[in-house]
Amino acid sequence: MIRVKSSEERGPRKKNRGCLWTIIVCVALYAGACIFMGTMMGDLFSSSTTKLTENSVYCLDMKGNVIEQGQTSDPFSTLMGQMPYGNQEETKGLNDILSNIRLAKKSDKIKGIYLKGGALGVEPASAKAIRDALMDFKESGKFIVAYAEVYSQINYYIVSVADAIYLSPVGSIGWHGLGGNRGYYKRILDKLGIEVQVLKVGTFKSAVEPFIRTSMSDADRQQTEIYLHGIWDNMTSAVSASRGISVAKLNELADRMMDVMPENQYVTNGMIDKLIYRQYMDTVLKELTGTEDYKLLSHSKMNGVKRKDKKSDNTIAVVYAAGEITDHSGDGIVADDMLKTLKKVIKDDDVKAMVFRVNSPGGSANASEEIWNAVKLIQAKGIPVVVSMGDYAASGGYYISSEADYIYAEPTTLTGSIGIFGLIPNYGGLLDKVGFDIDGVGTNKHSLMQSNMVMKGMSDEERAMMQRMVERGYELFTRRCAEGRHMPQDEIKKIGEGRVWLGQDALKLGLVDELGNIDNAIEKAAELAGIDDYALSYYPKAKDPLEELLKMLDNSSEEERMIAKLKNLLKQPRIMMLAPVVDIH
Repeated sequence: MIRVKSSEERGPRKKNRGCLWTIIVCVALYAGACIFMGTMMGDLFSSSTTKLTENSVYCLDMKGNVIEQGQTSDPFSTLMGQMPYGNQEETKGLNDILSNIRLAKKSDKIKGIYLKGGALGVEPASAKAIRDALMDFKESGKFIVAYAEVYSQINYYIVSVADAIYLSPVGSIGWHGLGGNRGYYKRILDKLGIEVQVLKVGTFKSAVEPFIRTSMSDADRQQTEIYLHGIWDNMTSAVSASRGISVAKLNELADRMMDVMPENQYVTNGMIDKLIYRQYMDTVLKELTGTEDYKLLSHSKMNGVKRKDKKSDNTIAVVYAAGEITDHSGDGIVADDMLKTLKKVIKDDDVKAMVFRVNSPGGSANASEEIWNAVKLIQAKGIPVVVSMGDYAASGGYYISSEADYIYAEPTTLTGSIGIFGLIPNYGGLLDKVGFDIDGVGTNKHSLMQSNMVMKGMSDEERAMMQRMVERGYELFTRRCAEGRHMPQDEIKKIGEGRVWLGQDALKLGLVDELGNIDNAIEKAAELAGIDDYALSYYPKAKDPLEELLKMLDNSSEEERMIAKLKNLLKQPRIMMLAPVVDIH
């Protein structure tokens, strides 16, 4: 007998069947996601090694941004960049670029270098380091060729070293001279009712000006014009030597704003060799390598080529210090982390010398003093310290460099800025606008000074007290520099005043010992240590990418870190050693 089930009997079975199908679909989707993510993770975290083959060409893609030390700092962005429609701005370590160029020079399997594209975000001193490495590469007799749809000005400076420069028939070259500007916030702050109370020492200490002015001071205009002209002179001289165009002609072309000139003008004036479409670069590379089967090696692939690690009981520690100097947290030179790093150097008995690679516009005065002292402790152990300055080693960046046994700078390094300032916001006007009042009592005369400075503004007596504290900081700063450079403190004060100098001018003033790059610094460190045979050890070590990704995926810990960072910012003393940084373009 066939029994017809009632709706009450059928309901639960259908509901269970629906749940079952939901589970199956979810499991399938989860499995697919795992496979996809597993593949991406495998690509991201695999330690694959690139094996060099005959007729290879190092293809340096001139895009993204150049940082001091190549390492995984944002693995989640890297992962997103590999996904469909991912948009990741690639970063390249200057150390990796220079290492790859050296490898390309030495390897018989690499026939040349292809500089592809022209929008690499790089500062002048780092650009010079890359260009110098390419010049050294040319001594091998191998070729360098460049192609782009658009060359930015700084990129054209780099690729001008190439044997042949090609450009798209509808491309352009940035060539208009250097300019620099910065934004000023005073009118916005005035509208909000916020006053920034400034305490400083140094006529040229212009990092505070955006908060109290609407335009450049005469002193800042003077120093900025001087160092911009110095950088431009270095660029035009180098391009002139490589392209056979006089400096006068290059300045004439810049005055014509070559960015918007017809493409044939680039050929006519000798800035490039030929206008061609991108696909014809394949023919060019076949001719240069002499084979149809050449292989392009990307920058990331070149990073994967295994180097032979030199073994030695003598080690030179190369310590990177890049970014703004902070006390406890941040993305730059964090004092807590740097002190741990320098402690590791001291504890390693194999370390016979240290190269301190500094690329910093400065930051916290307290953190700078802590790092300065750590360098002293390393020297006290008999370890010579040689500083190699990058794009910046100014203000606090110079402070932590000043005690070194020997200092190298690039000609276009921005250094000096020996000065100090304090910033104390006064929200009194804003509180008045919104109708908020504050009152209180204290046991002593200045019990409420810290809160009153921020909520009501400083009295004349309080301002004088704070100014004296800043001046004591300047005295300490100049004394540290005088001791490190073996110069009278009065001489340091004359060239201090917060003034920014180019490395080539700092050499004349005695703030640095020699113009050179990080390789020169390593050679000098070996010389001072009295060692011929040595290995190199780099600090800080690259972060584990999986660990970094897991940290970022941990929302609760990320929130805690954000709150801790904010608390630290509020507690952090506002006495700063920071150089003015302009947007150079």
